[in-house]
Amino acid sequence: MATSGFGWLSVVPPVLAIGLAVASRRAVPSLLAGTWVGWVIATGHPLTGSVATIQGIINVLADPDQLRVVVFTLLMGALLLLMQRTGGVAGFLIWVARWRWSATQHGVRLLAATLGLGVFVESTITCLVVGAVARPMFDRLRMAREKLAYICDATSAPVCMLIPVNSWGALVLGLLTTQASMGMLGGRAPLSVFLAAVPLNFYALLSVALVFVIAATGWDVGPMKTAEQRARTDGATVAHDARPVVNDTVLLETNDEAPPRARHFIVPLTALIVTVLLSIAATGIAGVQRDGVPSPTLLDYLDAASGSTAVLWGVLAALGTIAGLVTTVPVLPLGALVGAAFRGARTMLPIATLLVLAFAVGGICDTLGTGAFIAGQITPYLTPLLVAPLVFLTAGTMAFATGTSWGTFAIMIPVALPIAASMNLDGASVSVPLVVSAVLGGGVFGDHCSPISDTTLISSMAAWSDHIDHVRTQLPYALLAASGTVFLYLLAGLVA
Repeated sequence: MATSGFGWLSVVPPVLAIGLAVASRRAVPSLLAGTWVGWVIATGHPLTGSVATIQGIINVLADPDQLRVVVFTLLMGALLLLMQRTGGVAGFLIWVARWRWSATQHGVRLLAATLGLGVFVESTITCLVVGAVARPMFDRLRMAREKLAYICDATSAPVCMLIPVNSWGALVLGLLTTQASMGMLGGRAPLSVFLAAVPLNFYALLSVALVFVIAATGWDVGPMKTAEQRARTDGATVAHDARPVVNDTVLLETNDEAPPRARHFIVPLTALIVTVLLSIAATGIAGVQRDGVPSPTLLDYLDAASGSTAVLWGVLAALGTIAGLVTTVPVLPLGALVGAAFRGARTMLPIATLLVLAFAVGGICDTLGTGAFIAGQITPYLTPLLVAPLVFLTAGTMAFATGTSWGTFAIMIPVALPIAASMNLDGASVSVPLVVSAVLGGGVFGDHCSPISDTTLISSMAAWSDHIDHVRTQLPYALLAASGTVFLYLLAGLVA
Protein backbone atom coordinates (compact mmCIF):
# COMPACT_ATOMS: atom_id res chain seq x y z
CA MET A 1 0.00 0.00 0.00
CA ALA A 2 1.47 3.32 -1.06
CA THR A 3 1.95 6.01 1.52
CA SER A 4 2.87 9.68 1.31
CA GLY A 5 4.68 9.86 4.67
CA PHE A 6 8.18 9.95 3.16
CA GLY A 7 7.81 13.40 1.56
CA TRP A 8 10.65 14.48 -0.68
CA LEU A 9 12.60 11.34 0.21
CA SER A 10 10.13 9.41 -1.96
CA VAL A 11 11.59 11.16 -5.02
CA VAL A 12 15.19 10.13 -4.26
CA PRO A 13 15.16 6.55 -5.69
CA PRO A 14 13.95 7.38 -9.21
CA VAL A 15 16.03 10.57 -9.42
CA LEU A 16 19.13 8.66 -8.30
CA ALA A 17 18.51 5.81 -10.75
CA ILE A 18 17.91 8.16 -13.67
CA GLY A 19 20.83 10.44 -12.81
CA LEU A 20 23.30 7.59 -12.43
CA ALA A 21 22.09 5.94 -15.64
CA VAL A 22 22.59 9.12 -17.66
CA ALA A 23 25.95 9.95 -16.05
CA SER A 24 27.48 6.46 -16.13
CA ARG A 25 25.65 5.02 -19.18
CA ARG A 26 25.25 1.83 -17.13
CA ALA A 27 21.58 1.23 -16.51
CA VAL A 28 21.72 -2.01 -14.49
CA PRO A 29 23.84 -0.79 -11.53
CA SER A 30 21.99 2.54 -11.62
CA LEU A 31 18.58 0.90 -11.32
CA LEU A 32 19.88 -1.42 -8.63
CA ALA A 33 21.29 1.54 -6.68
CA GLY A 34 18.00 3.41 -6.90
CA THR A 35 16.07 0.36 -5.71
CA TRP A 36 18.43 -0.24 -2.79
CA VAL A 37 18.40 3.38 -1.64
CA GLY A 38 14.61 3.37 -1.84
CA TRP A 39 14.30 0.33 0.41
CA VAL A 40 16.83 1.78 2.84
CA ILE A 41 14.61 4.86 3.05
CA ALA A 42 11.51 2.70 3.49
CA THR A 43 13.00 0.45 6.19
CA GLY A 44 15.30 2.97 7.86
CA HIS A 45 18.33 0.67 7.97
CA PRO A 46 20.92 -0.42 5.35
CA LEU A 47 20.82 -4.09 6.36
CA THR A 48 17.04 -4.46 6.36
CA GLY A 49 16.96 -2.32 3.21
CA SER A 50 19.32 -4.78 1.50
CA VAL A 51 17.10 -7.71 2.45
CA ALA A 52 14.01 -5.80 1.27
CA THR A 53 15.75 -5.01 -2.04
CA ILE A 54 16.28 -8.68 -2.76
CA GLN A 55 12.70 -9.46 -1.80
CA GLY A 56 11.46 -6.59 -3.97
CA ILE A 57 13.24 -8.02 -7.02
CA ILE A 58 11.84 -11.48 -6.25
CA ASN A 59 8.37 -9.95 -5.96
CA VAL A 60 8.71 -8.69 -9.54
CA LEU A 61 9.00 -12.27 -10.74
CA ALA A 62 6.16 -13.30 -8.40
CA ASP A 63 3.80 -10.98 -10.28
CA PRO A 64 2.31 -13.01 -13.18
CA ASP A 65 1.97 -10.04 -15.54
CA GLN A 66 5.54 -8.86 -15.02
CA LEU A 67 6.93 -12.39 -15.25
CA ARG A 68 5.10 -12.93 -18.55
CA VAL A 69 6.72 -9.77 -19.95
CA VAL A 70 10.19 -11.01 -18.95
CA VAL A 71 9.60 -14.47 -20.45
CA PHE A 72 8.18 -12.87 -23.60
CA THR A 73 11.38 -10.83 -23.95
CA LEU A 74 13.60 -13.92 -23.72
CA LEU A 75 11.46 -15.84 -26.21
CA MET A 76 11.58 -12.93 -28.67
CA GLY A 77 15.35 -13.33 -28.74
CA ALA A 78 14.90 -16.97 -29.70
CA LEU A 79 12.40 -16.06 -32.41
CA LEU A 80 14.59 -13.33 -33.90
CA LEU A 81 17.63 -15.57 -34.16
CA LEU A 82 15.62 -18.43 -35.65
CA MET A 83 14.26 -16.10 -38.33
CA GLN A 84 17.85 -15.07 -39.08
CA ARG A 85 19.28 -18.60 -39.15
CA THR A 86 16.52 -20.06 -41.34
CA GLY A 87 16.89 -17.43 -44.08
CA GLY A 88 13.76 -15.48 -43.17
CA VAL A 89 15.35 -12.05 -42.80
CA ALA A 90 17.50 -12.49 -45.92
CA GLY A 91 14.45 -13.54 -47.94
CA PHE A 92 12.41 -10.63 -46.66
CA LEU A 93 15.13 -8.15 -47.58
CA ILE A 94 15.30 -9.57 -51.11
CA TRP A 95 11.51 -9.22 -51.40
CA VAL A 96 11.54 -5.65 -50.04
CA ALA A 97 14.40 -4.67 -52.36
CA ARG A 98 12.03 -5.00 -55.31
CA TRP A 99 10.16 -1.92 -54.14
CA ARG A 100 11.62 1.40 -55.18
CA TRP A 101 11.03 3.15 -51.85
CA SER A 102 13.21 0.61 -50.01
CA ALA A 103 16.33 2.08 -51.67
CA THR A 104 15.94 5.55 -50.11
CA GLN A 105 16.34 6.69 -46.56
CA HIS A 106 13.10 8.66 -46.44
CA GLY A 107 11.24 5.67 -47.93
CA VAL A 108 12.52 3.33 -45.22
CA ARG A 109 11.75 5.87 -42.49
CA LEU A 110 8.20 6.27 -43.81
CA LEU A 111 7.80 2.48 -43.94
CA ALA A 112 8.81 2.20 -40.28
CA ALA A 113 6.48 5.03 -39.22
CA THR A 114 3.56 3.59 -41.20
CA LEU A 115 4.07 0.17 -39.62
CA GLY A 116 4.02 1.82 -36.20
CA LEU A 117 0.73 3.48 -37.05
CA GLY A 118 -0.80 0.26 -38.34
CA VAL A 119 0.22 -2.17 -35.59
CA PHE A 120 -1.70 -0.78 -32.62
CA VAL A 121 -2.74 -3.93 -30.77
CA GLU A 122 -0.06 -3.50 -28.07
CA SER A 123 2.82 -1.04 -27.65
CA THR A 124 5.35 -3.85 -27.18
CA ILE A 125 4.29 -5.61 -30.39
CA THR A 126 4.46 -2.28 -32.25
CA CYS A 127 8.08 -1.73 -31.22
CA LEU A 128 9.18 -5.26 -32.06
CA VAL A 129 7.47 -5.45 -35.44
CA VAL A 130 8.81 -2.06 -36.53
CA GLY A 131 12.30 -2.97 -35.33
CA ALA A 132 12.34 -6.41 -36.92
CA VAL A 133 11.18 -5.12 -40.30
CA ALA A 134 13.10 -1.85 -40.55
CA ARG A 135 16.38 -2.53 -38.74
CA PRO A 136 18.16 -4.41 -41.57
CA MET A 137 17.19 -1.65 -44.02
CA PHE A 138 18.41 1.06 -41.63
CA ASP A 139 21.76 -0.72 -41.35
CA ARG A 140 22.03 -1.22 -45.11
CA LEU A 141 21.39 2.47 -45.81
CA ARG A 142 23.76 3.62 -43.02
CA MET A 143 21.08 5.17 -40.83
CA ALA A 144 21.45 5.56 -37.08
CA ARG A 145 19.73 2.96 -34.95
CA GLU A 146 18.87 5.76 -32.54
CA LYS A 147 16.51 7.09 -35.22
CA LEU A 148 14.83 3.70 -35.53
CA ALA A 149 14.48 3.43 -31.75
CA TYR A 150 12.81 6.85 -31.75
CA ILE A 151 10.35 5.80 -34.46
CA CYS A 152 9.56 2.60 -32.54
CA ASP A 153 8.97 4.50 -29.31
CA ALA A 154 7.03 7.44 -30.73
CA THR A 155 4.60 5.22 -32.68
CA SER A 156 3.89 2.74 -29.89
CA ALA A 157 2.21 4.29 -26.85
CA PRO A 158 0.94 7.42 -28.68
CA VAL A 159 -0.79 5.34 -31.36
CA CYS A 160 -2.22 2.99 -28.72
CA MET A 161 -3.72 6.05 -27.04
CA LEU A 162 -5.19 7.43 -30.26
CA ILE A 163 -6.59 4.07 -31.43
CA PRO A 164 -7.59 2.70 -28.02
CA VAL A 165 -9.03 -0.67 -29.09
CA ASN A 166 -6.45 -2.40 -26.91
CA SER A 167 -5.47 -2.90 -23.29
CA TRP A 168 -4.47 0.78 -22.99
CA GLY A 169 -8.00 1.84 -23.76
CA ALA A 170 -9.41 -0.79 -21.44
CA LEU A 171 -7.28 0.45 -18.53
CA VAL A 172 -8.32 4.06 -18.98
CA LEU A 173 -11.98 3.15 -19.38
CA GLY A 174 -11.86 1.13 -16.17
CA LEU A 175 -10.41 4.11 -14.28
CA LEU A 176 -13.06 6.44 -15.73
CA THR A 177 -15.83 4.01 -14.80
CA THR A 178 -14.73 4.20 -11.17
CA GLN A 179 -14.78 8.01 -11.33
CA ALA A 180 -18.23 7.97 -12.92
CA SER A 181 -19.58 5.91 -10.02
CA MET A 182 -18.37 8.70 -7.72
CA GLY A 183 -20.05 11.41 -9.80
CA MET A 184 -16.79 12.94 -11.08
CA LEU A 185 -17.68 12.94 -14.80
CA GLY A 186 -20.51 15.47 -14.59
CA GLY A 187 -23.16 12.92 -15.49
CA ARG A 188 -21.41 11.87 -18.72
CA ALA A 189 -20.78 8.23 -19.59
CA PRO A 190 -17.16 6.98 -19.24
CA LEU A 191 -17.02 5.93 -22.89
CA SER A 192 -18.17 9.33 -24.16
CA VAL A 193 -15.58 11.11 -21.99
CA PHE A 194 -12.88 8.76 -23.20
CA LEU A 195 -13.72 9.18 -26.88
CA ALA A 196 -13.94 12.97 -26.45
CA ALA A 197 -10.46 12.96 -24.87
CA VAL A 198 -8.81 11.21 -27.84
CA PRO A 199 -8.76 14.21 -30.25
CA LEU A 200 -7.65 16.41 -27.33
CA ASN A 201 -4.59 14.27 -26.60
CA PHE A 202 -2.29 16.85 -28.12
CA TYR A 203 0.96 15.14 -27.08
CA ALA A 204 0.06 11.87 -28.80
CA LEU A 205 -1.12 13.70 -31.92
CA LEU A 206 1.98 15.89 -32.10
CA SER A 207 4.30 12.93 -31.45
CA VAL A 208 2.85 10.93 -34.33
CA ALA A 209 2.78 13.96 -36.64
CA LEU A 210 6.41 14.77 -35.75
CA VAL A 211 7.51 11.21 -36.57
CA PHE A 212 6.07 11.46 -40.07
CA VAL A 213 7.57 14.93 -40.62
CA ILE A 214 11.00 13.65 -39.63
CA ALA A 215 10.56 10.48 -41.69
CA ALA A 216 9.63 12.45 -44.79
CA THR A 217 12.19 15.26 -44.46
CA GLY A 218 15.10 13.72 -42.52
CA TRP A 219 15.10 16.75 -40.21
CA ASP A 220 17.34 16.12 -37.18
CA VAL A 221 18.19 18.14 -34.09
CA GLY A 222 20.63 17.82 -31.22
CA PRO A 223 22.16 14.42 -30.47
CA MET A 224 20.10 12.77 -33.22
CA LYS A 225 21.77 14.98 -35.82
CA THR A 226 25.17 13.91 -34.52
CA ALA A 227 24.14 10.25 -34.61
CA GLU A 228 22.90 10.47 -38.20
CA GLN A 229 26.09 12.25 -39.31
CA ARG A 230 28.16 9.51 -37.67
CA ALA A 231 26.18 6.80 -39.47
CA ARG A 232 26.48 8.52 -42.86
CA THR A 233 30.19 9.38 -42.67
CA ASP A 234 31.61 6.43 -40.70
CA GLY A 235 28.99 3.80 -41.43
CA ALA A 236 28.62 3.29 -37.65
CA THR A 237 24.94 2.68 -36.96
CA VAL A 238 25.67 2.95 -33.22
CA ALA A 239 28.23 5.07 -31.37
CA HIS A 240 31.71 3.62 -30.99
CA ASP A 241 31.34 3.50 -27.19
CA ALA A 242 27.75 2.27 -27.32
CA ARG A 243 26.46 -0.65 -25.27
CA PRO A 244 23.51 -2.00 -27.29
CA VAL A 245 20.99 -3.86 -25.14
CA VAL A 246 21.04 -6.71 -27.70
CA ASN A 247 24.16 -8.57 -28.78
CA ASP A 248 24.53 -7.97 -32.54
CA THR A 249 27.22 -10.59 -33.01
CA VAL A 250 24.80 -13.36 -32.04
CA LEU A 251 21.59 -12.07 -33.58
CA LEU A 252 23.34 -11.35 -36.89
CA GLU A 253 24.21 -15.02 -37.32
CA THR A 254 23.30 -16.41 -40.71
CA ASN A 255 23.24 -19.90 -42.16
CA ASP A 256 24.85 -20.19 -45.58
CA GLU A 257 23.07 -23.49 -46.13
CA ALA A 258 19.61 -21.94 -45.64
CA PRO A 259 18.28 -20.33 -48.83
CA PRO A 260 16.50 -16.99 -48.42
CA ARG A 261 12.83 -17.58 -47.65
CA ALA A 262 10.71 -14.52 -46.85
CA ARG A 263 7.95 -16.72 -45.45
CA HIS A 264 10.23 -17.68 -42.54
CA PHE A 265 9.99 -14.02 -41.53
CA ILE A 266 6.50 -12.95 -42.63
CA VAL A 267 4.50 -16.01 -41.54
CA PRO A 268 5.78 -16.14 -37.92
CA LEU A 269 5.25 -12.38 -37.45
CA THR A 270 1.74 -12.68 -38.88
CA ALA A 271 1.06 -15.57 -36.52
CA LEU A 272 2.32 -13.45 -33.63
CA ILE A 273 0.01 -10.52 -34.39
CA VAL A 274 -3.04 -12.68 -35.13
CA THR A 275 -2.50 -14.70 -31.95
CA VAL A 276 -2.19 -11.54 -29.87
CA LEU A 277 -5.57 -10.34 -31.20
CA LEU A 278 -7.20 -13.72 -30.63
CA SER A 279 -5.66 -13.96 -27.15
CA ILE A 280 -6.96 -10.54 -26.20
CA ALA A 281 -10.41 -11.72 -27.27
CA ALA A 282 -10.10 -15.05 -25.43
CA THR A 283 -8.80 -13.58 -22.16
CA GLY A 284 -11.40 -10.80 -22.39
CA ILE A 285 -14.26 -13.29 -22.76
CA ALA A 286 -12.90 -15.40 -19.90
CA GLY A 287 -12.47 -12.32 -17.72
CA VAL A 288 -16.00 -11.06 -18.37
CA GLN A 289 -17.43 -14.48 -17.55
CA ARG A 290 -15.32 -14.67 -14.39
CA ASP A 291 -16.44 -11.22 -13.23
CA GLY A 292 -20.07 -11.81 -14.18
CA VAL A 293 -20.39 -8.56 -16.17
CA PRO A 294 -24.03 -8.12 -17.31
CA SER A 295 -24.55 -7.20 -20.99
CA PRO A 296 -20.82 -6.71 -21.68
CA THR A 297 -19.67 -4.27 -24.36
CA LEU A 298 -16.53 -4.41 -26.49
CA LEU A 299 -14.65 -2.24 -24.02
CA ASP A 300 -15.77 -4.50 -21.15
CA TYR A 301 -14.08 -7.38 -22.93
CA LEU A 302 -10.93 -5.30 -23.49
CA ASP A 303 -10.94 -4.23 -19.85
CA ALA A 304 -11.02 -7.88 -18.72
CA ALA A 305 -8.33 -9.00 -21.20
CA SER A 306 -4.71 -9.68 -20.24
CA GLY A 307 -2.19 -7.94 -22.49
CA SER A 308 0.80 -9.74 -20.97
CA THR A 309 -0.86 -13.12 -21.57
CA ALA A 310 -1.69 -12.14 -25.15
CA VAL A 311 1.86 -11.16 -26.10
CA LEU A 312 3.28 -14.30 -24.46
CA TRP A 313 0.90 -16.53 -26.39
CA GLY A 314 1.73 -14.56 -29.51
CA VAL A 315 5.46 -15.21 -29.38
CA LEU A 316 4.85 -18.87 -28.50
CA ALA A 317 2.62 -19.18 -31.56
CA ALA A 318 5.31 -17.54 -33.70
CA LEU A 319 7.93 -19.97 -32.39
CA GLY A 320 5.62 -22.89 -33.10
CA THR A 321 4.95 -21.55 -36.58
CA ILE A 322 8.60 -21.21 -37.54
CA ALA A 323 9.30 -24.65 -36.09
CA GLY A 324 6.57 -26.06 -38.33
CA LEU A 325 7.94 -24.24 -41.37
CA VAL A 326 11.49 -25.54 -40.96
CA THR A 327 10.18 -29.06 -40.26
CA THR A 328 8.38 -29.22 -43.59
CA VAL A 329 11.41 -27.82 -45.44
CA PRO A 330 14.46 -28.79 -43.33
CA VAL A 331 17.14 -26.10 -43.31
CA LEU A 332 18.87 -26.92 -40.01
CA PRO A 333 19.26 -30.04 -37.87
CA LEU A 334 16.99 -30.12 -34.82
CA GLY A 335 19.93 -29.74 -32.47
CA ALA A 336 21.11 -26.62 -34.31
CA LEU A 337 17.63 -25.10 -34.12
CA VAL A 338 17.37 -25.70 -30.38
CA GLY A 339 20.87 -24.31 -29.86
CA ALA A 340 20.05 -21.20 -31.88
CA ALA A 341 16.87 -20.66 -29.87
CA PHE A 342 18.78 -20.79 -26.58
CA ARG A 343 21.49 -18.45 -27.89
CA GLY A 344 18.83 -16.01 -29.02
CA ALA A 345 17.16 -16.07 -25.61
CA ARG A 346 20.55 -15.56 -23.96
CA THR A 347 21.12 -12.35 -25.92
CA MET A 348 17.99 -10.91 -24.29
CA LEU A 349 19.22 -11.46 -20.74
CA PRO A 350 20.50 -7.84 -20.43
CA ILE A 351 17.16 -6.36 -21.47
CA ALA A 352 15.28 -8.86 -19.26
CA THR A 353 17.47 -7.79 -16.34
CA LEU A 354 16.75 -4.14 -17.09
CA LEU A 355 13.02 -4.84 -17.17
CA VAL A 356 13.12 -6.64 -13.82
CA LEU A 357 15.03 -3.77 -12.21
CA ALA A 358 12.77 -1.16 -13.82
CA PHE A 359 9.77 -2.98 -12.35
CA ALA A 360 11.58 -3.09 -9.00
CA VAL A 361 12.13 0.68 -9.04
CA GLY A 362 8.44 1.08 -9.80
CA GLY A 363 7.64 -1.14 -6.82
CA ILE A 364 9.66 0.92 -4.36
CA CYS A 365 8.17 4.13 -5.78
CA ASP A 366 4.74 2.71 -5.05
CA THR A 367 5.80 1.79 -1.52
CA LEU A 368 7.17 5.28 -0.87
CA GLY A 369 4.18 6.98 -2.50
CA THR A 370 6.32 8.85 -5.05
CA GLY A 371 3.51 9.44 -7.53
CA ALA A 372 0.99 10.58 -4.94
CA PHE A 373 3.55 12.97 -3.42
CA ILE A 374 4.36 14.58 -6.78
CA ALA A 375 0.66 14.99 -7.51
CA GLY A 376 0.09 16.56 -4.11
CA GLN A 377 2.78 19.17 -4.70
CA ILE A 378 1.09 20.57 -7.79
CA THR A 379 -2.54 20.49 -6.63
CA PRO A 380 -2.51 23.86 -4.80
CA TYR A 381 -1.47 25.68 -7.98
CA LEU A 382 -4.31 24.44 -10.20
CA THR A 383 -6.61 27.08 -11.70
CA PRO A 384 -9.22 26.67 -14.46
CA LEU A 385 -6.79 28.11 -17.03
CA LEU A 386 -3.77 26.15 -15.83
CA VAL A 387 -5.42 22.89 -14.83
CA ALA A 388 -4.78 21.04 -18.13
CA PRO A 389 -1.15 22.14 -18.68
CA LEU A 390 -0.24 21.59 -15.02
CA VAL A 391 -1.92 18.18 -14.96
CA PHE A 392 0.01 17.32 -18.15
CA LEU A 393 3.34 18.39 -16.65
CA THR A 394 2.61 16.65 -13.34
CA ALA A 395 1.71 13.41 -15.08
CA GLY A 396 4.86 13.74 -17.20
CA THR A 397 7.04 14.27 -14.13
CA MET A 398 5.43 11.32 -12.39
CA ALA A 399 5.86 8.99 -15.38
CA PHE A 400 9.46 10.15 -15.81
CA ALA A 401 10.24 9.45 -12.15
CA THR A 402 8.43 6.12 -11.90
CA GLY A 403 8.97 4.81 -15.44
CA THR A 404 5.34 3.82 -15.91
CA SER A 405 2.59 5.55 -17.83
CA TRP A 406 -0.04 3.05 -16.64
CA GLY A 407 0.86 3.68 -13.01
CA THR A 408 0.65 7.40 -13.70
CA PHE A 409 -2.84 7.01 -15.14
CA ALA A 410 -3.92 5.02 -12.09
CA ILE A 411 -2.70 7.75 -9.74
CA MET A 412 -3.49 10.91 -11.66
CA ILE A 413 -7.02 10.21 -12.93
CA PRO A 414 -8.38 9.82 -9.35
CA VAL A 415 -6.50 12.98 -8.38
CA ALA A 416 -7.21 15.26 -11.35
CA LEU A 417 -10.88 14.50 -12.03
CA PRO A 418 -12.17 15.33 -8.53
CA ILE A 419 -10.27 18.62 -8.74
CA ALA A 420 -11.92 19.41 -12.08
CA ALA A 421 -15.33 18.41 -10.69
CA SER A 422 -14.92 20.66 -7.64
CA MET A 423 -13.91 23.60 -9.85
CA ASN A 424 -17.03 23.11 -11.98
CA LEU A 425 -19.17 23.05 -8.85
CA ASP A 426 -17.65 26.38 -7.84
CA GLY A 427 -18.78 27.94 -11.12
CA ALA A 428 -15.58 27.53 -13.14
CA SER A 429 -15.53 25.93 -16.58
CA VAL A 430 -13.12 22.99 -16.73
CA SER A 431 -13.42 20.44 -19.53
CA VAL A 432 -13.34 16.91 -18.10
CA PRO A 433 -12.22 15.31 -21.42
CA LEU A 434 -9.44 17.91 -21.64
CA VAL A 435 -8.20 16.98 -18.16
CA VAL A 436 -8.35 13.27 -19.02
CA SER A 437 -6.34 13.89 -22.19
CA ALA A 438 -3.76 15.83 -20.16
CA VAL A 439 -3.28 12.86 -17.84
CA LEU A 440 -2.93 10.43 -20.74
CA GLY A 441 -0.61 12.65 -22.78
CA GLY A 442 1.51 13.51 -19.75
CA GLY A 443 1.94 9.85 -18.88
CA VAL A 444 3.16 9.04 -22.38
CA PHE A 445 5.45 12.12 -22.42
CA GLY A 446 7.18 11.16 -19.16
CA ASP A 447 7.43 7.58 -20.36
CA HIS A 448 9.25 8.77 -23.51
CA CYS A 449 11.80 10.72 -21.50
CA SER A 450 12.50 8.17 -18.76
CA PRO A 451 15.46 5.76 -18.94
CA ILE A 452 13.62 3.43 -16.57
CA SER A 453 10.51 3.09 -18.74
CA ASP A 454 9.79 -0.43 -19.96
CA THR A 455 8.45 0.86 -23.31
CA THR A 456 11.65 2.84 -23.84
CA LEU A 457 13.71 -0.23 -22.97
CA ILE A 458 11.77 -2.36 -25.46
CA SER A 459 12.28 0.30 -28.16
CA SER A 460 16.04 0.21 -27.58
CA MET A 461 15.92 -3.56 -27.79
CA ALA A 462 13.86 -3.55 -31.00
CA ALA A 463 16.35 -1.23 -32.70
CA TRP A 464 19.45 -2.89 -31.16
CA SER A 465 20.43 0.55 -29.93
CA ASP A 466 22.31 1.77 -26.87
CA HIS A 467 19.55 2.50 -24.37
CA ILE A 468 20.93 5.76 -22.96
CA ASP A 469 21.73 6.98 -26.49
CA HIS A 470 18.09 6.31 -27.41
CA VAL A 471 16.87 8.36 -24.46
CA ARG A 472 19.27 11.24 -25.23
CA THR A 473 18.45 11.42 -28.94
CA GLN A 474 14.69 11.13 -28.40
CA LEU A 475 14.51 13.77 -25.66
CA PRO A 476 14.57 16.88 -27.91
CA TYR A 477 11.66 15.56 -29.98
CA ALA A 478 9.67 14.66 -26.87
CA LEU A 479 10.31 18.13 -25.41
CA LEU A 480 9.30 19.77 -28.69
CA ALA A 481 6.00 17.88 -28.75
CA ALA A 482 5.48 18.63 -25.05
CA SER A 483 6.07 22.37 -25.60
CA GLY A 484 3.46 22.42 -28.34
CA THR A 485 1.11 20.48 -26.08
CA VAL A 486 1.40 22.96 -23.21
CA PHE A 487 0.69 25.84 -25.63
CA LEU A 488 -2.37 24.07 -27.02
CA TYR A 489 -3.67 23.32 -23.51
CA LEU A 490 -3.29 26.98 -22.56
CA LEU A 491 -5.13 27.96 -25.74
CA ALA A 492 -7.86 25.43 -25.01
CA GLY A 493 -8.19 26.84 -21.49
CA LEU A 494 -8.73 30.34 -22.88
CA VAL A 495 -11.34 29.14 -25.36
CA ALA A 496 -13.25 27.01 -22.84
